[in-house]
Amino acid sequence: MYAIILSIMLPIFQFTIMNLLHSKFIFIFVLLVIMLGIGTTGYMIIEDMNFIDALYMTVITLATVGFKEVKELSPSGKIFTIFLILGGFGVFTYTLTTGARIIIEGEIKEVFKKRKMKKNIEELSGHYIVCGYGRMGSIIVKELMASNVKVVVIEKNKSNLPESDIFMYVEGDATNDEILKNAGVEKADGLLTVLPSDAENLYVVLSARELNPNLLIVARAINKEAEHKLKRAGANKVVSPYFIGGLKIAHTVLRPNVVDFLEFATSSEYLEVQIEEVEVSPQSRLVGKTIAQTEIGRDIGVIIVGIKRVDGTMQFNPNSQTLIQERDILIVIGQTEKLLILEKIVKG
Repeated sequence: MYAIILSIMLPIFQFTIMNLLHSKFIFIFVLLVIMLGIGTTGYMIIEDMNFIDALYMTVITLATVGFKEVKELSPSGKIFTIFLILGGFGVFTYTLTTGARIIIEGEIKEVFKKRKMKKNIEELSGHYIVCGYGRMGSIIVKELMASNVKVVVIEKNKSNLPESDIFMYVEGDATNDEILKNAGVEKADGLLTVLPSDAENLYVVLSARELNPNLLIVARAINKEAEHKLKRAGANKVVSPYFIGGLKIAHTVLRPNVVDFLEFATSSEYLEVQIEEVEVSPQSRLVGKTIAQTEIGRDIGVIIVGIKRVDGTMQFNPNSQTLIQERDILIVIGQTEKLLILEKIVKG
């Protein structure tokens, strides 16, 4: 019987050691299990103990707690116990000290990491805050970072955040004013809230608008009725993903090629052609000229598909005689490198 137990345990230990030693925690765990297995098996064979008594004897021997023995040991059992103490005490001590060191080092590292991140966030300005890192929040962050936008994420559940430090984050409830301040809301350019409920998003919008009156706020609305409330609370834009998703599904059937083109031109994954918006600065040489006079299409190779005026009116598909004014926002489409050239021109 004992031979059978040993024949089963040894391959298990070998397999465990070969496949799980990549981690210090697993390594010390395996060492402890091996010593427990050796001690338990030894007492079962030498002293004819049952499994529970043998395991108990092994634990009190390795831990050197000095509890009473299950039964009087035979000379062979005493010799085995001596070797178990000599061999196992070192392993047991190493297990405890290494485990404690790993935990302490991890905690210290986490403390320094949070301090450094907090300092970096305090030095930020002109960044964007994303409240909620769920399925939608992760997509938003990916798109913003692809456009080199500085991002700070607020997430209540740290397990939702990726392991790598690809962006700065604040762990906490975004409806809390102090958490918003920790994310630098007072110096941020924009805030996007995509929390699970409309009530939470409404609370974030109210708090953020009070803390920063000039903040651009975009909020998600789950229910159609919440859109008006979110705008009244201070949101500049309210997006209903279910409404937009429904329209896109319908258009995929009705206008599949249009949908494909828009995805191609707006996604950060496709860098050949992009739709972009650029603001015309007062110093730009384009101010006061018509589209034909700027020769943007001929010289740069981009197309102006729309112009948003300062008063908020939008002019679609402007003709060649349309006058470009300062602070106009040009909606243009073209290759990425050519859009960068245009940005330099309109900024003067």
